[in-house]
Amino acid sequence: MQYLFYVLALLTGVAMSIQSGVNSGLRQGIGNPLLAAVISFGTGFLALVLVQLSVGNPTPSLESVRQISWWKWMGGLIGACYVTTVIVTITKIGPGNLLSLSVAGQLIAAIVLDHYGLLGFTPHPANTWRLLGVALIIGGVILVVKN
Repeated sequence: MQYLFYVLALLTGVAMSIQSGVNSGLRQGIGNPLLAAVISFGTGFLALVLVQLSVGNPTPSLESVRQISWWKWMGGLIGACYVTTVIVTITKIGPGNLLSLSVAGQLIAAIVLDHYGLLGFTPHPANTWRLLGVALIIGGVILVVKN
């Protein structure tokens, strides 16, 4: 069963590459990177609302929503910054460079979050194998960006 999650994670990476190209095409079509990001998030928002309504998951009480820490609301803001940055930079450096640098940044941050158990994650030490994996990814990024 866990292999299914590995496949889904891999497909997420594929989707990010496709999303980058789709959003870049949208930017070129309308000539405005910020509006392209707004449209991208708007269509995603509408799709999620429709899924939520059709699935019928329970909605939390207002009191439980009020008790959520402020920083836990920042995911959408971070996502907006990411999508807008992708839209602006992909035509300048290309999808291979953009996504390899993005993956390297994600992996470095993930190893730090794992090691210290930040944001509520279960700690996973940054051992020799993990650090070697990061070094190999960084080496791969250098080769991709060097093109």
